[in-house]
Amino acid sequence: MLVLAVGAVLALRGRSTATGGVDALVSTAPVLIGVIAALVLMRLSPIPPRLAARPAARTAGLTGFLSLARAGRAPATAGLPLLALVVALTTASFGGSVLAGVATARDHAALTAVGAEARISADKPLPEALRRAAGQVPGVEDAVPLRIDVQAADDNGPPLYLVIADAKAYARLARATGLGAFPAQDLADPGGDRPLPAVVSPRFLTRFGRAPMALQPELGQLVIRPKTVRADTPAQPGGDFVVVDAASVARRHPDTYRDPATGPSVLLLSGRSLDTGALRTAVRAHTPGSLSVRLALRSAVRAEFADSPLQQGAVRLYTAAVAAGTGFALLALLLSLLQTAPQRSQLLARLRTMGLTRAQGRRLLVLEALPPALLAAVGGALAGAATIRLLGPGTDLTALALPGTSGGGAADTIRLHTDPASLLLPSAGVVALALAVALVQAWLSGRRRESTELRAGDTR
Repeated sequence: MLVLAVGAVLALRGRSTATGGVDALVSTAPVLIGVIAALVLMRLSPIPPRLAARPAARTAGLTGFLSLARAGRAPATAGLPLLALVVALTTASFGGSVLAGVATARDHAALTAVGAEARISADKPLPEALRRAAGQVPGVEDAVPLRIDVQAADDNGPPLYLVIADAKAYARLARATGLGAFPAQDLADPGGDRPLPAVVSPRFLTRFGRAPMALQPELGQLVIRPKTVRADTPAQPGGDFVVVDAASVARRHPDTYRDPATGPSVLLLSGRSLDTGALRTAVRAHTPGSLSVRLALRSAVRAEFADSPLQQGAVRLYTAAVAAGTGFALLALLLSLLQTAPQRSQLLARLRTMGLTRAQGRRLLVLEALPPALLAAVGGALAGAATIRLLGPGTDLTALALPGTSGGGAADTIRLHTDPASLLLPSAGVVALALAVALVQAWLSGRRRESTELRAGDTR
C-alpha cells in the first residue's frame, strides 16, 4: 500500500494534471494516502486513551477513568470504523479544497478582468447624470470616476496607462477590492512644480526606474515620480500603470481639467450585492444615443468561467465526492455507535444499580464516545492536509477553473492549496454526531428501567 501511494504521488508530481489523460494510479492517490493514514491511526489509537487513563485514575471521579480505560481496551475490530472515517474525511477534504481553489481562482480572475464589482466605460467622457445615477444604485458603496490616458513609451515597450483619480476615493476602492491597496497620502500634492508622486507597477519601475518622468496626456504635461509600487490596481490590473491624484492634476491644468471634453471616461463601482438590474436600467436611461457605453459586471464575468459543460460537470463531480465522503464518514460513525449501543446501555444499567446518577451516566457516555471521534476527526483533517500538501504541486486547476486558458507558465498556473473549511467542517460534523448520539442514548437509557436493560438479549 505504501509503495502504491508513493508511486501515485511521484507520478502526479512528475507529470502534473495539466497534461490531461486518465491514470488509475494517479487518480487513487488521495484514497491511498487516506488508507495509509488510517492504518497508522488504527495501530496508534489505543495509546492516547491508555496514557490519559493514568492521571485520570488518580482523580476523585470515576467516569473519566472508566471511559478512558474502556476506550483503551477496545477490541481490534473497533478500529475498522476509523479506517472508513479517515478515508472518507480525506476524500472530502481533498474535493472541498479543489472546489474552494476553483472558486477563489474564478473570483480573482473576474476581479482582475473588471477591476471592481462593476465597470462602466466609454470612448468619450461619461455624462454626469450617468455617474450620479450609477452611484445611487442599491448596493453601491463607492463610485470612482477615472481618467485613463494611454501613453506610448519611449523604450518601444508596452504602452503606459496613466490613471487620474481622486486619491482618497481610489485608495478606498483599492482597499475594498484588494488590488494594490495603498495609503491615500502617498499621492499627496507636493505643491509647486515638484514632480507628482505616483503609484506605479513593478514593470514600470523595471523599465524606467525611480527618476522623475514626463508624461503628455490630453490634459497637459505631467512630471511624475514613482512613490509606491503595487503589482495591481483596479483601473488596470496587471498592466504598466501610473496612478496620480486628480486634485494635483487639476491644480496644474485647471482649464483643461474642467473641460467637459476631457472628463472621466471610466466609472468603477464597489460594494456588496449590487442590484445589477437597476444598474443596467440606470445605464440605459442616462446614456445618450450618440455614446457607446460598455458595462462589465464581475458576477457576469465569473459566470462565464463556469458556463461550459466541462466545468459544470467537473464541479458537480467534486461536489458529489465531497458530499459522499462526508456522508460515508457520518454513516460509518453512526453505524459503529449503534453497533455498540447495547453494550453501553447494559454497562449504564449495571453502574446505576451501584449508585451511578443520570448526570454521571451521561458524562460517561460522552467521554467514551469522544476519544475515537476526536481521533478520527483529527486524523482525517491531518490526512487531508497531508494529501493536499503532497499532491498540490502536481495538481493544476487552471483548465478546471478558467476554461480557454492553460497552466503552462508557472506564474499563471493555479495550484491546489489547503482550504481550512474543507478540512475542519467534516471533522467537526463527526465529533458533533458522536456527541449527539451519546446524549440521545443517555436520555433513552434514563427512561428505561435497569432490569429491562440488564435482561436485553435474554431469551429465557
